[in-house]
Amino acid sequence: MLAQAGEPAITLEQAIRQVQHETGGKVLSASTVRRGRGSFEHRIKVLTPSGHVRVMTVTTEGTKGPASADSTKNSTGDGEGNKEKD
Repeated sequence: MLAQAGEPAITLEQAIRQVQHETGGKVLSASTVRRGRGSFEHRIKVLTPSGHVRVMTVTTEGTKGPASADSTKNSTGDGEGNKEKD
């Protein structure tokens, strides 16, 4: 399936399913960010089975690569106050 101009190559729903499968966690939030011409990034915040909050990134630059973890801590300062114990 080819993405039309202005659309991600992988949908947000597909990215959510991919992250759920990879982590076995519960999705807390998900959004799509445009990174440039024809380039999108899905950011999915997930609560892992071990109790950690991770922000996973699924890029949509034509290939369906594995999700990458941006962060294991809430560094965005969005006021949600996620606390982790090391």
